[in-house]
Amino acid sequence: MKIRRSGLRWRRAASRQPLRLGSTIKGDRMNRTDLVSEIAKQAEITQTQASAALGAAIEAISAAVAGGDKVTLPGFGTFESRERSARTGRNPQTGAEIKIPASKGPAFKAGSAFKERVAKG
Repeated sequence: MKIRRSGLRWRRAASRQPLRLGSTIKGDRMNRTDLVSEIAKQAEITQTQASAALGAAIEAISAAVAGGDKVTLPGFGTFESRERSARTGRNPQTGAEIKIPASKGPAFKAGSAFKERVAKG
């Protein structure tokens, strides 16, 4: 049986059974598939339902932030769009000054409960 590394956890290729989430290796990532599996397990729903719920949540947050609204999830954080003012930069190859136009971009500010949980590890 081959063992392959997939996202946040090690999986057995033959059985496709994920190991405990607590058995993570530092520096690994959780991808969408791993997140959907974890949501399905904790909410006791199917992976199809979890995937649809995650997709709907991401779409709702994206649409709200794109429309200029703030999305606050107490204990987790706040999603918003932020304005970046125009500024002068430098071309690293030539050293010439260039004008960088004003822009808008998404931003996330972590909530206190989320920060505390990450700090504890």
